[in-house]
Amino acid sequence: MTRIAFIGLGNMGGGMAANLAKAGHDVRAFDLSADALARAEEAGCLPAATAVEAADGAEVVVTMLPAGAHVEAVYAEILPVLPPAALLIDCSTIDVATARRVAEQAAAKGMVAVDAPVSGGIAAAAAGSLTFMVGGGDDGFSRAEPILAQMGKAVIRAGAAGAGQAAKMCNNMILGATMVATCEAFALAGKLGLDAQAFYDIASVSSGQSWSMTSYCPVPGVGPETPADRDYQGGFATALMLKDLRLAAEAAEQAGANTPMGTRARELYEAFAADGHGALDFSAIIKTL
Repeated sequence: MTRIAFIGLGNMGGGMAANLAKAGHDVRAFDLSADALARAEEAGCLPAATAVEAADGAEVVVTMLPAGAHVEAVYAEILPVLPPAALLIDCSTIDVATARRVAEQAAAKGMVAVDAPVSGGIAAAAAGSLTFMVGGGDDGFSRAEPILAQMGKAVIRAGAAGAGQAAKMCNNMILGATMVATCEAFALAGKLGLDAQAFYDIASVSSGQSWSMTSYCPVPGVGPETPADRDYQGGFATALMLKDLRLAAEAAEQAGANTPMGTRARELYEAFAADGHGALDFSAIIKTL
């Protein structure tokens, strides 16, 4: 049994912390939301009044926070109370520069930090079937892997510190662009008189097949159950997709990379969110077509 501090119990973090408690770890959990803390307690975690209280004496800290500024602020609070050689695992989706900076801050105190953003969504977080993309040294990865494996189906080292975040933003840039293209294709198929199910049956086994097509179809009643079947409620919010596309755009600018499809996808999601649809699943962008 490992003493784990879990900070950030939102839609993703709540399920992740529950799985660590289910695996038998001593999980001290903190979130600003009283409701989130109550759910964590029901799942077997011990609620803490502050991030510092959760982290005090922890062997491992897992953070799942909204942005890089939040991660940096929490690290500034908890690093002084952590024991030497503590392991810090940040599963948030943040910018590469911040991921590298907090890893350096932890290393300066003799601790090990890795960035381990996730793919899979809320259902996978609850089911313990996430994919983790890990950035960090050999020691950090070897120590983090067994912890992450209790929350996911795949734990893959992407490279040095910050590489996990780089992999996440590149992956989600693909996802954002392919979802737009999938929505366009279904809209066009309909206007050409094709039945949506018939088009799905063809495209899902042809060269147009993609995860957006076969695992997350944006058309209600077609393919496996998706947020489209729940009026685009739940799933991966448009606001979160936009966050990832903005991170990718920022990274592309810093690296001097040309990403025209990623840029256009970001513009489309920005317009969709600006129209008040940020809380809808990102596949709801089909409504604009």
